Amino acid sequence: MKQKNNSRKGLFFTLLLLVILIPAIWFGYSRLEGTPPQVGLDLTMSSFGSGTRLTGTVSDKKSGLREVWIALTRNGEDKVLYSKEFPTEGFPGKGDVFIDSISVDADPGKLNLKDGKALLRIRVTDHSLRNWLKGNTTYIEKEIQIDTTAPVVDVLSRSHNVAQGGAGLVIYRVSEKTVRSGVRVGDKFYKGFSGYYPGHEDVSIAYFALTHLQKPGVKIWVEAEDAAGNVAKAGFYHYVIAKKFRGDRINVSDRFLNAKIPAISIDKYGASVDNNLQKYLVINSRMRAENNKTILSTGDLTVPQMFWKGRFKRLPGSATRAMYADHRSYYYKGNRVDQKYHLGLDFASVRQAEIPAANAGKVVFAKAVGIYGKTVVIDHGFGLLSSYSHMSSIRVEEGQMVKRGEVLGRTGVTGLVGGDHLHFGMIVGNTFVNPIEWFDGNWIKNNITAKLEGVRKDLLRR
Repeated sequence: MKQKNNSRKGLFFTLLLLVILIPAIWFGYSRLEGTPPQVGLDLTMSSFGSGTRLTGTVSDKKSGLREVWIALTRNGEDKVLYSKEFPTEGFPGKGDVFIDSISVDADPGKLNLKDGKALLRIRVTDHSLRNWLKGNTTYIEKEIQIDTTAPVVDVLSRSHNVAQGGAGLVIYRVSEKTVRSGVRVGDKFYKGFSGYYPGHEDVSIAYFALTHLQKPGVKIWVEAEDAAGNVAKAGFYHYVIAKKFRGDRINVSDRFLNAKIPAISIDKYGASVDNNLQKYLVINSRMRAENNKTILSTGDLTVPQMFWKGRFKRLPGSATRAMYADHRSYYYKGNRVDQKYHLGLDFASVRQAEIPAANAGKVVFAKAVGIYGKTVVIDHGFGLLSSYSHMSSIRVEEGQMVKRGEVLGRTGVTGLVGGDHLHFGMIVGNTFVNPIEWFDGNWIKNNITAKLEGVRKDLLRR
């Protein structure tokens, strides 16, 4: 009997011990965890200026965030950029915020901090009970340069006359190294490039353009941003020439729809259509916009090297069938069903005529693209490109250097067209411009090459 009582007591104490140990183990594992918070802020910048923002996240997945503190310190004085506490409900609970998104204005000028070296200090703690209930802490300290002075921009080229749908060139000097500079035309930005004038890396050239819809009165200026986010703007004399563009009527026939539309897939657009006309409207709108974006994105592949020389060459022996910025109205059985702008020139010659490169450059695109069919794009350098579409065959490869007049392929009917022709486009940055200007040697001299040579002579005299 006594032995049974001892056995029961032993079992009781064992159970009691387990009741105490299990919560204690859980408490020690979960509330005394030693994983520090994670800092996912973008800390790549080496300098802070008027345009600086500190963005990213801080997180602690186990105990939750307790405090986030961020400051700029100069000459021993802290200027707090961000401070936030995250309380918990009762002891010994975890925090209920496990991630915090941060986007804070880090302009030192607003904190009355002068230019010079400073420390960016970041401290993040969690709700762990380690370190005598103070929690785990992640501390980051980074030396940065405070720079609140914007670059100085000096426009070197003179008189800039540009037409609606046309191109122009600006040459300018920037007082310091920049992360971005170029020409702002309304809501569009055209990147500038240094390197045209050896020994003058502070001088950049920038082709810029007006779309066919941008009229006189559009705001145009040179813009430059330094590593600290300080932005400088400099206006320059310019005159915008208003242009009137043609209207054009396109009749969409059942014969055309039956021949072209069934072979084109629109599954990626998730459009539910009942007939070829409805499918055509999806292609002419959504696919056209996507294809334009694809071709214009080749502007990102341009290099700061001048490949071209002289006026650009058009398709030999051809007739012009459509002009730049023709406002096309599409009619089906007498009813207008769509309208779009034609952003290039259509040249018609004999069937499968040889297509010459309009000028020297590097092939950066050579493949089929939706409504444009087989297409080639040539980079002529510094943000100027030409495009060739609806080709029946392509003879060149991406990365290949071509000379003016070198055969790229042959005309055809690939893409959304009914007859054999070449759709030819000129691109400045990310905008289709009027190719007619680039066929005109006098226009090129007055608006491009004379400016380049004029500034070259000025630089040599200094």
